[in-house]
Amino acid sequence: MHNCARYLIFFQYIGTKYRGVVKVPSHQLGKKGVQDHLEEAIQRLRPLNLVSLSVSSRTDTGVHALSNSAHFDLHRRNDNPPFTEDILVQALNFHLKAEQIRVTHAHRVPDNFHARFRAQSRTYIYRIALGVTHHTLLPLTDENLCWSLRNTELDIDAMREAAALLVGTHDFSSFRAVSSDMPLKSPVKTMDVVAIQPGSSFAHSHFHREMQFWELTFKSRSFLYKQVRRMTGALVAAGQGLLSVSQVKQILDSRDTLAYPQGVVAPAQGLFLKSVDYEESDLQFFQQPDSTDKPNNSCYLNKRKLEYPVRTHMCIGRTGRKTPGWDLHQGPFCCKATVLALPLSIHFLCIWNCKKINSHGRRSWPERW
Repeated sequence: MHNCARYLIFFQYIGTKYRGVVKVPSHQLGKKGVQDHLEEAIQRLRPLNLVSLSVSSRTDTGVHALSNSAHFDLHRRNDNPPFTEDILVQALNFHLKAEQIRVTHAHRVPDNFHARFRAQSRTYIYRIALGVTHHTLLPLTDENLCWSLRNTELDIDAMREAAALLVGTHDFSSFRAVSSDMPLKSPVKTMDVVAIQPGSSFAHSHFHREMQFWELTFKSRSFLYKQVRRMTGALVAAGQGLLSVSQVKQILDSRDTLAYPQGVVAPAQGLFLKSVDYEESDLQFFQQPDSTDKPNNSCYLNKRKLEYPVRTHMCIGRTGRKTPGWDLHQGPFCCKATVLALPLSIHFLCIWNCKKINSHGRRSWPERW
C-alpha cells in the first residue's frame, strides 16, 4: 500500500504578524514565518517523516496572500493510506487554530512535482486608498491592508502611460532591491500584465462614507526581490507628479539598482499575492497500480483476508455527547470527519480514522489525528 504522498496546498494569510512567508531560522527570536506555522500544523498529523515545505512564492514581512502555494511529502504511520485532499485541508486548518492562515485547497500531485518551478505565472495586486489624512479614517477591514495616501486624486492617465513601459520583456535591474542572491538571478523578466483599475474598500457596502481605492495588478512568471513594490512606488510617484513618464523610462533603461530614487518604494501592507497558476495537467495525479493492492472492500493482514466496517459510527465531543458523523472512504479504510454541534466560539473539527479489524479478528479503536 502506498502511504507516502506529495501534496500541493494553496493557502492564504494576513501577513501583518508574520516575518514573511518562508521559515525563520531557529536562532532568530520574535515573529515566525507562515511556513513555520504550516509545518507545525503538518507535524501534528504525526507523519513518519520530518516535513519541509517548498513554498512557490516568497513574500516579505507585512505582505499578504489571497493564494500562495507550497508542496510537501507526507508519510503516514501504521500503513494508513494517504489523506484525501479534503480531509488534509480540514485537519491542517484545525491545527492552525487562531493563526491568520488558512489552507483553501489541496492536490495530490506526482512525486516529481515542484510548487515553485512548475508555476506558470504569479499575480500580485497592490491596493491604494486616497484621501486618508490619518489611519483612523480607514475602516478596520482595511487597516494594514492598503497604502493610504493623503492625495485625494492621482493622475491615472500618467500612471497608465508609465505602466505600459513596463509591459513586455525588459532588464528590471533598476526595480530590484539588493539581496544576497542577486548574482544568481537574471534581471530579465517578462511582465504579462501591468494594469491600473478602480478598487474598493473591503467594507464598501457598509461604511458610512465613500472612499476612493485603486488597484495595481502585476502578472509575470516570476519577479525579482521587491520588484512589485518598487514598480508600484514609481507608478504612484508618476500619478503624484513626483516623476514624469520619461523619468520612469530613464529608470528602467538605466538597468542600475542605484538609479531608483530613494523614498519611493511602496510599503508592504498594500501588497497581496493574488494567485499562483499551474497547468491543469501538472495537477493530475494517477495512482500507479501496485501488485500488492487488493479490492477496496477488504484488507489483507498477514496474508489473511479480513472484512472491514464501512458504517457510520458515533463520535464523542467535548460535552460527552455522541454525535453522528459521515464516512469518507480512503482505500481499504474509511475516515470520520465530524463538525460537532457546539457554539461558534468553540466550534472545532474532530477527525478520526474508522475502526478496523485487527489480525485477531477483533475491532480496535483507531488513533486520533
